Amino acid sequence: MTDPRYDFRSDNTGGVAAELLTALVEAAHGTAAPYGDDAWTARMVERCSDVFERKVKAFPVSSGTGANAVALSVLANGFGSIYCHESSHIEIHEAGAPEFYTGAKLVLLKGHDYKIAASALDSALQSAGIGERGRVLPFAVSVTQPTDYGTVYTLEELSAIAAVARRYGLRLHMDGARFANALAALGCSPADMTWRSGVDILSLGATKNGAINAEAVITFDDTLATELPYRMKRGGLVLSKARFVSAQIERYLADDLWLARARRANESARALAARLRAIGVGIDVPVHINMVFARLPEPAVVALERRGFLFYRVERDIRLVCRHDQDVASIDALVDAVRDAIAAG
Repeated sequence: MTDPRYDFRSDNTGGVAAELLTALVEAAHGTAAPYGDDAWTARMVERCSDVFERKVKAFPVSSGTGANAVALSVLANGFGSIYCHESSHIEIHEAGAPEFYTGAKLVLLKGHDYKIAASALDSALQSAGIGERGRVLPFAVSVTQPTDYGTVYTLEELSAIAAVARRYGLRLHMDGARFANALAALGCSPADMTWRSGVDILSLGATKNGAINAEAVITFDDTLATELPYRMKRGGLVLSKARFVSAQIERYLADDLWLARARRANESARALAARLRAIGVGIDVPVHINMVFARLPEPAVVALERRGFLFYRVERDIRLVCRHDQDVASIDALVDAVRDAIAAG
């Protein structure tokens, strides 16, 4: 078994929050209607409406890829296009699932700190040939909040992107696999970071922050919700025992424990980055959430791997992700090992 003190691969490797396990046990008693027609799913939708400060429709799913793909499927079609950053999760890590579900083309944009700039989106749409029958028709923009490199869009950046999208008649999707971490970093409300900033549909992730395979698609426009059940069924995403995901999402949002976990993970990453900088390690990406991208000499990286530390190599860096259940001892162990590896040359 992997020593959890040495595991910095991902927040997907973390444990389950106690209150979510309790919610699962409670949902396991008795019977319930299948396919989302149960009391737990109804309560989950109500809870989401409370948290987002408006009436929403919410649909339980078991994976972030499924949430992104089916959410985008109601925004675009086979002769359309979806604009996203070239490093976005839907482009790099979902094996073509968005294209499979939508038939649409992903149009990739560059941008500082792995984020789309409103000006770049505007420029791309100006030259998109909108109205030319030989060109794909832009339908949507997708932002990853926070990005896969741990950077966070400000509310002003989101609103500016949404304004450009609206000007061209496009909808805005948010991939919120680490939604809680972004909220904790910005210190704003879920409503502020979504519909008040112009987001039409959200893929809300909870799995990386203490849940068991629990995500939700949340729509802020009822017209988008009309097709979702059919597209989910056709795509194999409707859950027979949906109550076990819905019960987690409902409990997840019931108090501030989800945000406390995200803040703890973010603070662990900031502490780790500060301690690595203090011993001369380069940090290549701003540390907004629970990710640190560190530049180490190759011999030092190999030495860490030999000692059993787990992490992913990303281009010239190693990616170190702090979990909601990270303890100080694990950060101490990693920093000490890095110091020893650098000293050994």
